[in-house]
Amino acid sequence: MTVNTEILIIGGGISGLLTARELILAGREVTVIDKSNIGQESSWAGGGILLPIYPWRQAAAISDLVVHSIKQYPLLNSELLAATGIDPEWRACGMLICQNPDFDQAVAWCQQRGVAYQAASSVECDGLNSDWQQPLWLPEIAQIRNPRLLKSLIAYLRQLGVKFVENADVQRVVINNHQVERVETVDQVFNVKQLVVTTGAWMAGFLQDLLPQAGLNLPIKPVKGQMLLFDALPETLDKMVLDGDRYLIPRRDGKILAGSTVEEVGFDKTTNRQAKQQLYQFATELMPDLKRYPVCHHWAGLRPGSPQGIPYIGLHPQIANLAINVGHFRNGLVMGPASAKLLADLLLQRPTELDPAVYALV
Repeated sequence: MTVNTEILIIGGGISGLLTARELILAGREVTVIDKSNIGQESSWAGGGILLPIYPWRQAAAISDLVVHSIKQYPLLNSELLAATGIDPEWRACGMLICQNPDFDQAVAWCQQRGVAYQAASSVECDGLNSDWQQPLWLPEIAQIRNPRLLKSLIAYLRQLGVKFVENADVQRVVINNHQVERVETVDQVFNVKQLVVTTGAWMAGFLQDLLPQAGLNLPIKPVKGQMLLFDALPETLDKMVLDGDRYLIPRRDGKILAGSTVEEVGFDKTTNRQAKQQLYQFATELMPDLKRYPVCHHWAGLRPGSPQGIPYIGLHPQIANLAINVGHFRNGLVMGPASAKLLADLLLQRPTELDPAVYALV
């Protein structure tokens, strides 16, 4: 079957979905296809903290996307809830960072970026065991429950007319005269005016196998992260806690996430007992009260690892109708709204709020 579509987005994670939202709201016709089910890869598996881990230790290009995105999330949450009745559970529950050897650098970043902060008091630290080092309390940092965000966003985009094609394995991308002409899957042929690729951890293979003409070498690789979920009661923990390179995230219903591992093991998404034991030990040592509650879920996802965690967002310099939004590593959700807007601004030839050169493909 042959389908004509104005804009085809390959990749149905948070980057693809938020890009689809920007484009459909601008009056464009959008189809999103994915090799599996929409929103079921890295975007579903993450924790939903709307702040990178120690952002002051990361590139300014990441912070620029983050600050623009976190300002959009309250309105996005309200928009999705009002339209679908599905609450993505955006909550500004705050984050406690237990160890800050670079406290002055952290404070300087917060001041520069307009993020509220204060030295943590005994109130914030109560019930937790850490090797405390200038603990920092960020009272306005929020979280979002990413599986619910994805469910709500998909329902919203359907209402707006975005078409979804799941379990669509792309077999061929045909390029003629420096233009993408069509995309072929096992069952369908999509004639496209614009192609947007948001394939996450699978991007390098996609370029090599299906877009060799693009001449791009984006060094993106899968990085596995495993997480646990404790079946705790509401009010067991009222804030997010970052201790070293791991964290606890309390959901509104009381469940508490503990994460996460960082493993370069290719496209292996299996969980293992060793990681489960490490995460359990971390969580229960940091918060002994968690020993009272069972672990109800253990899962893994594949992040799209990129150099320094800076995503590639932009238009291809030679293929006129090819655009890419990929490589957000651990921060796909928190950088998502601003990344999608930047790409849409470039596609629609609107002024950009951020310098696109920092995220250029080449």
